[in-house]
Amino acid sequence: MGTAQTTAPAAVIVLAAGAGTRMKSRRPKVLHEIGGRSLLVHAVTAAEGTGPAELVVVLRHERERVAEHLAEHASEVTVADQDEIPGTGRAVQCGLEKVTAGEGTVLVTYGDVPLLDPATLRELVSAHESAGAAATVLSARVPDPTGYGRILRSDDGGEVLGIVEHKDADETQREIDEINSGIYAFDLAVLRDALGRIGTDNAQGEMYLTDVLAIARSDGRSVRAVVTEDVMMVEGVNDRVQLAQLGAEMNRRTLERHMRAGVTIVDPSTTWIDADVTIGQDAVILPGVQLHGATDIGEEAVIGPDTTLRDTEVGAGAEVLRSHALLAVVGRGASVGPFSYLRAGTDLGADGKIGGFVETKNARIGEGAKVPHLSYVGDAEIGEGTNIGAGTIVANYDGVEKHRTTVGRHVRIGSDNVLVAPLTIGDGAATGAGTTVRKDVPAGALGVNAVSQRNMEGWTLRRRAGTAAEDAARAALGADEGSAARTPAGTAAEEHKEHEQR
Repeated sequence: MGTAQTTAPAAVIVLAAGAGTRMKSRRPKVLHEIGGRSLLVHAVTAAEGTGPAELVVVLRHERERVAEHLAEHASEVTVADQDEIPGTGRAVQCGLEKVTAGEGTVLVTYGDVPLLDPATLRELVSAHESAGAAATVLSARVPDPTGYGRILRSDDGGEVLGIVEHKDADETQREIDEINSGIYAFDLAVLRDALGRIGTDNAQGEMYLTDVLAIARSDGRSVRAVVTEDVMMVEGVNDRVQLAQLGAEMNRRTLERHMRAGVTIVDPSTTWIDADVTIGQDAVILPGVQLHGATDIGEEAVIGPDTTLRDTEVGAGAEVLRSHALLAVVGRGASVGPFSYLRAGTDLGADGKIGGFVETKNARIGEGAKVPHLSYVGDAEIGEGTNIGAGTIVANYDGVEKHRTTVGRHVRIGSDNVLVAPLTIGDGAATGAGTTVRKDVPAGALGVNAVSQRNMEGWTLRRRAGTAAEDAARAALGADEGSAARTPAGTAAEEHKEHEQR
């Protein structure tokens, strides 16, 4: 197909009324997803790309559920309802009831053909209008056309004489490798008239859209076909096997698009990137990465290996290693991981760090601030240049409500701290290791609450007799074998205190 310019169609009708029983699913077929979008949203996006004056989606099975999905993702779409009369012809007729235009080109596509793109539809419109045809079918040539309707052409190959289904084709017709995709461009006035003349007098009791072509031919009008060289473009989804196949093909195309735009993808076989993800030039995507939703990766960022990001923004030059993020922001030059979990509302500032085995949620971590090791930071504001010591827990939940913690600029939080919200720690303050911070710490102050350490001599000899620990202690103390029955001097009172404390 060429790339000729064309006018926008008067309307596009997307057929999405079927139940999709072969999916074996409680979910309507058109709501199953590949590449981060439902099949229906892929179809509507392709239709929108042609710039139609009107866009109609025809629904029936689980109508309310599908209509709600459409309203969330494509608010400008008009919904039409197919009635109890079956068949693609009736579905298009119901869709036309919502079309106000009286003339022009109308495209008919399907809600389960996710790889179809706007360029192919625009080229179909261009070929249709250039030929002055009443109807133009998008076709494809396949190595094995078994099961598909065959395109019957005139001797000169220009006109379409008809479409014969595989079960009705004779041996000669079955040798034809050009198949009907079911995607059409119609003259709007011709389509309205022909649909009014179609009945259901057939074995299935359905209104067939293909009958429009026969009516147009009988009226002396031209019917054409345009062959797409990309067969996958017109493949539909009928079951979960095909869903996976087309999902893999879409992913392959998405990865190729990014690589040709200057992104390094080290191992395409283990990398999955949704259709709406954006990636800057010279970013590196390592093996085992999944980028979902509206994720945006900046230039020269390094993602992976073994990382999953959903609706997450990663700044230029940042690195995210073996981690999971959802609705998070990672600033320019910042680093995350390994094995960290950035939950919704995490905002890591430029050159900041979220290190290994850290979980964050609804937390703003300032420029150059660090949460390096084994910590949980939730509902918190961490100032620039602050360091959160290893093993720190922000205790944000009192069992009823969440509370917020504010840690100022250039603060040093000691290892193994618990910050009990609500709490404010001032700029330049510090806390000691092992501190449970329950009260605000003023700017420049040191917050500690540790008690003095007390060593109870000989405790292992008395309380862990017969263990490897006792043997090690005796060897270190130089004790002889007969000392087991001896209580070291000065420990009787300590044992009594220990007993009272237990």
